[in-house]
Amino acid sequence: MKKAFQVKSLLLSMAVAGAATMAIAPVAVQAGVSGNIGAVSTYVYRGVLQTSDASANGGVDYENDNGIYLGVWGADVGGGTVGLEYDIYGGWAGEFSGVSLGLGVTGYYYTGDFDTSYQEINTSVGYGPVTVGYDMGVWEDGAVDGTDADYTDISIGLEYSGMAATYGQYDSDTDLKDNAVTYLEVGYSAEIAAGFEGSITYINSSFEAAGVKDEDYLVFGVSKSFDLM
Repeated sequence: MKKAFQVKSLLLSMAVAGAATMAIAPVAVQAGVSGNIGAVSTYVYRGVLQTSDASANGGVDYENDNGIYLGVWGADVGGGTVGLEYDIYGGWAGEFSGVSLGLGVTGYYYTGDFDTSYQEINTSVGYGPVTVGYDMGVWEDGAVDGTDADYTDISIGLEYSGMAATYGQYDSDTDLKDNAVTYLEVGYSAEIAAGFEGSITYINSSFEAAGVKDEDYLVFGVSKSFDLM
C-alpha cells in the first residue's frame, strides 16, 4: 500500500526564471561532470520518513558554464528488499546583481513497489544566504480514488558557514483532511577527512495524515564529491 506524501529525492537548490528584460549571467561554474556518493542513518525528505534504516545514495551531475545542468541521483529505499529510487533532473541557474535565479524539472521514479512516480517543476530565488523555493508537481495515482494528485512545496532556506536551516510546507491534493506537512530542518556539515564531509541534521515534521501529528528525527550523514570529467 502506498503511503501518503512519499515525495523524495535530494533536495535540489535551484532558482526561478527572471524577467526577460534583465541581463542575467549564468552562475560562475566550471563546465564538467562530477559524481557524488554518500549515506544517511535515516532517509527523511520534506519532513516525511522514507526509510528508518540507513540508506546509501549516489549521483552524477553535468554543469555547463552557460548555467545549464543535468543530473541523475539514486538512493536505496528499502535495505535492498523494496527497491531503488532514481531521480532525473535538469534546468538552468543564473545570477543577476547578486540574486540567484533559475528554473528546473525533476522526475522521481522507483523500482519495486515502493511508490509510483512524480514529475515536478522546481523554482527558487535567492539572495546572499537566503533561498526561497516553490515546487509544483503531479503524483501518479496519488489521490484517494487512484487518480493523479497535484502537490506543492514551498520553503525558505538559510545557509551560513556550514550551518543550514530550512522551513517548509508540503501539501498534496489527495482528498485527505489536514494532509499538509510542515517541516523544519536544522543541520551542520564539515569536512571530517580528506574529501569526505560529515553532517548532522535535526528534523521536526508536523502533519495529521494517518494519525501522525509530530515526528522528530536526528540524521547523520557522510558524503564525498569528485570530478569525473
